[in-house]
Amino acid sequence: MFTSNNLSQLAYFGGEPKFKEKLYVGRPNIGNRDHLLARINDMLDRRWLSNNGVFVQEFEQRIADYLGVKHCIAICNGTIALELVIRALELKGEVIIPSFTFIATAHALQWQEITPVFCDIDPKTHTLNPWRVESLITPRTSGIIGVHVWGQPCHVETLTEIADKHHLKLMFDASHAFGCSHQGTMIGNFGSAEVFSFHATKFMNTFEGGAIVTNDDELNQKLRLMKNFGFSGFDNVIYLGTNGKMSEVSAAMGLTSFESITEFIEVNRRNYYCYQQGLADIPGVSLLPVNEAERNNYQYIVLEIDEEKTQVGRDLLLKILHAENVIARRYFYPGCHRMQPYRSYFPHAGLLLPETEKLGQRVLVLPTGTAISEEDIGKICEIIKLAVIGKNQEYQI
Repeated sequence: MFTSNNLSQLAYFGGEPKFKEKLYVGRPNIGNRDHLLARINDMLDRRWLSNNGVFVQEFEQRIADYLGVKHCIAICNGTIALELVIRALELKGEVIIPSFTFIATAHALQWQEITPVFCDIDPKTHTLNPWRVESLITPRTSGIIGVHVWGQPCHVETLTEIADKHHLKLMFDASHAFGCSHQGTMIGNFGSAEVFSFHATKFMNTFEGGAIVTNDDELNQKLRLMKNFGFSGFDNVIYLGTNGKMSEVSAAMGLTSFESITEFIEVNRRNYYCYQQGLADIPGVSLLPVNEAERNNYQYIVLEIDEEKTQVGRDLLLKILHAENVIARRYFYPGCHRMQPYRSYFPHAGLLLPETEKLGQRVLVLPTGTAISEEDIGKICEIIKLAVIGKNQEYQI
C-alpha cells in the first residue's frame, strides 16, 4: 500500500508521468504499409471502391478458409453484422444475452425492438452462464446470443443443448475471438452464425469492419441479399435489405492485416507472458489465464483487482495508471444493464446479476499489441507493484 515515502514517485501524486506518450488499450496494428498502399493504388487504378470488389471477395475467401467455415460475409462493421444476423434468424420478443459485453450486443436487439434479457456470467470464464439461461426462458424468448469474451469460448455445448431443447435460435458474438478455438475447432463454426469485429481496436482490423460466418447455405444467401438492399442482380430487388457492405479499402486493410496475423498473435503472446512475469506475486492482482491447449489471439491483458487484498482498488489503480499515461480501461463497466435505455427499462436488473456486478468492479485491461514494447510492459508492472505493494526503494520506475 502507499506510504508517505513512495507517493511522490507516482505522477498521480505529483511529478512527471513515467511515459511521455500515452499507451492505449486497442492501439491499432498496421501490418505492412507498402503492401497496403500497393493495394490501395491498385484499387484506385481499377476505380472499383465498393460493391463486392475483388478485395472483398478475396478477404471473404481467406477468412472462410482460415476458420474452416463454408461462408464468410464481409460487413461494414460488427454492429451491423449483429443486426443482420438477428434479422435473418427472425428473432423477436426476447433474446437472452450477457450484460457483461460491449453495448452493441444489446443495442443490436433493442434497435429492432427486441428485448435483451440480461443473464449472469460464469465468474471463471466471464462468459454467459448457461445454468442461469434456462431460468430466463419465457414464451416470448426466441433466441440466445453468447459472447466469447476476451476470446474465451462460451459454454458452447451446453448452450446448444438448451437452445435445441427449447427450440431457440443460437448465435454468437465473437468480436473478441478471431483466431481462437474451442476444443480444437475454430470459433466461427458454432451456432447458426458467428459475428466478428474488425474494428481498428481489434488485433486484426479493416480500419472499420466486421464479418458474419456460417455453415448454413440458406442463411448465407439470405444475408448476402440483406447486406446489399436485397438486390439479386441488376435492377432486381427480391428481399428487404440495407447497406451493410464492406468497402474495398477496408478489405485491402483486412488482407494486409491478415498477412501479418501470425506476427500480431506472437507479439500479443510475448506481451502476455511479459505481463505474467511482471505481475507475479502481487497480492490481489490476478491475470486472467489463457487456455494453452487452444489457439488464442492473446488480444486482451485482463486483470482482476481484489480491493481487500490490494488496499488500492481498481478505480484508484486506474487513476494512477492514467496519470502515468498508461490508458488502461474498465471493461465492460458498468455493464449494459446500467446503461441507457436499459437501466430505465430494468432498474432492478442488477439483483439478478451478482457475478456481473462483482466483475464490473474488478476488471482492468492493460495495453498490448505491436505499439508496446517489453520495456514498456516492465514499467507498467513496476507502477502497479509500487501502487499495490508500496516498497519505496525496490522499484525504480
